[in-house]
Amino acid sequence: MITNNQRAEILAQALPHIQEYNGKIVVVKYGGNAMINESLKSDVMQDIVLLNLIGVKVVLVHGGGPELSALLKRLGHESKFVNGLRVTDDVTAEAALMVLSGKINKKLVAKIGSFGGRAVGLSGLDSGLIKAKTMDPELGYVGDITGINAEPITDLLEKGYIPVVSTVGCDDEENIYNINADTAAAQIAAELNAESLVSMTDTPGLLRDKDDPSTLISKIDVADIPALVEEGIISGGMIPKVDGMVEAIRNGVKKVFIIDGRLPHAILVETLTDEGIGTMFVAEKTED
Repeated sequence: MITNNQRAEILAQALPHIQEYNGKIVVVKYGGNAMINESLKSDVMQDIVLLNLIGVKVVLVHGGGPELSALLKRLGHESKFVNGLRVTDDVTAEAALMVLSGKINKKLVAKIGSFGGRAVGLSGLDSGLIKAKTMDPELGYVGDITGINAEPITDLLEKGYIPVVSTVGCDDEENIYNINADTAAAQIAAELNAESLVSMTDTPGLLRDKDDPSTLISKIDVADIPALVEEGIISGGMIPKVDGMVEAIRNGVKKVFIIDGRLPHAILVETLTDEGIGTMFVAEKTED
């Protein structure tokens, strides 16, 4: 059992990290099992409220793949994936809008509120927050982001709110696009000049062997990533995650991480301790 003195020591050790992040923007990409496990969901929302209370400007960007797949299954509509991206026809696009911007987004806002936080739900459709076009005709309405209007987010942050963003977008013809959450979070973080981008996923981080957690790559230079793709170490659903991390680094986000969202209070461990968890992406080598 932790004594009061030990609790005080933990808080004292967190002080430098609190000072480092105070007044800075942290974008959290939230998805995977941490979204469907109620205990983990509460941990994540508590972490976000706590960070907000100590002066960190948190932006929560969420997906909802498991719940979208579940709805499509109930509708008798098959889910198909290409290189980790969901093939999105008209039915899937409409379902994504309902599940992501409706059910999931508003439930997350309510959950944050239950812990005393002030959150406002947004979708990529609000004030043209996420503009998109077709990425590849083979993928249907999977969106390639053409622009981010960060003003709705910055307005909320300035007033002390926690923006909660669902990753659907649209074009000027009102077509709805399903946007990969890691890709959207990376571009939002870059547009906001965020201090940090934290992507929560269902693995300990980037693994050399996907079945062996002991092969975690704790730190990786973005210049080494093409070789890892060639070797097959980065494949499937990890490809858009890593692509998002690389894009964020190259666009000026200072600290970029993939962490295990299945661990209780993973965000606090990453941001407020010396040890940290997961995989950190850096750009130390000179790139062409």
